[in-house]
Amino acid sequence: MPKTRLRLRWSEAAAVDLEAIATYVAADSPVDAHKLVAKLKAKTDSLVRMPGRGRVVPELAYFGIRTWRELVLRPYRIIYRMEAGTVYVMAVLDGRRDLRDVLLERLLRTG
Repeated sequence: MPKTRLRLRWSEAAAVDLEAIATYVAADSPVDAHKLVAKLKAKTDSLVRMPGRGRVVPELAYFGIRTWRELVLRPYRIIYRMEAGTVYVMAVLDGRRDLRDVLLERLLRTG
């Protein structure tokens, strides 16, 4: 019996993250930007088959939040969560940045 395939949804913030990464890389090489976006999308697309394989986000686990997971495609971190048959991509971040700083920036921008 085949497994039920999960749906994949991108948050607006994650889509903006991906676009910003592509724009930044494209300034030096549009070809590399295209390849990188393809790799990041392939990595996220694979979550519909094996969503539990990512690790719990360490910075969030410290606060007891264990429902958000991440995959790493160095240096990028793909942060996602699962809910009711859907995998939600919440962010695509440069892993060299401090996640707390990034989240604080986002909170201040929306507040």
